[in-house]
Amino acid sequence: MTTKRGSKGANGTKRMLDVLGALRERISRHELPPGSKLLEAELSAEFSVSRACIRDVFGVLSQRGLIRRIPQRGAVVERLDLSQVFEVYEVREALEGLCARLATIKMAPESWQDLVDLFGKPIEDDIERGDLEAYIVKLELLRRRTIEGAHNPVLADMIDNIQDRTRAIIRRIIVLPGRARIGLEEHRAVLRAMRQGDADAAEAAKRANIRSGAAYLKRYESFVL
Repeated sequence: MTTKRGSKGANGTKRMLDVLGALRERISRHELPPGSKLLEAELSAEFSVSRACIRDVFGVLSQRGLIRRIPQRGAVVERLDLSQVFEVYEVREALEGLCARLATIKMAPESWQDLVDLFGKPIEDDIERGDLEAYIVKLELLRRRTIEGAHNPVLADMIDNIQDRTRAIIRRIIVLPGRARIGLEEHRAVLRAMRQGDADAAEAAKRANIRSGAAYLKRYESFVL
């Protein structure tokens, strides 16, 4: 007989975070596309946790704008309309630009050299092979290192919240014609500025990268959304 674990105590908290991470990943990969129903009973059985734990997870996902809750039943994966998507990109530009600036100021220039190297031939090879999953992994590493380098937990939480709402869209933009190559050059510009310790240039390059992504989204919105 399987015992369902609740959400109280250290083990319960860890289990809740595990379920939260799994559902965030499914939503970001469009394994749970907008409009998908999330039922408490089904998820409780799948993850062998209590329905109270699932409700805790739903609370976090709802706060992050990923789902809309249905009282006594479960939730539905939220759908961003077009105006919301571009509003989110405006916020991303400001937050991620600031993050790049702070990381450049607070970290030693040489601390970025391993990423400069990674964004050389290794990531070029990913694009040549069409291995966009490997490409995305490297982008995520740069994103996490930049957030950590900024040493600002409030900013980190705000960026993660925004990232949750746009991760699925970002993945779909990357596969658009020519976007991976253009994005690579934009990220290299950010890294060059960080490696040189130029906070102004790092912020400007990151903001340009986000604007470029929004422009691609606008161009291909019927495919992406």
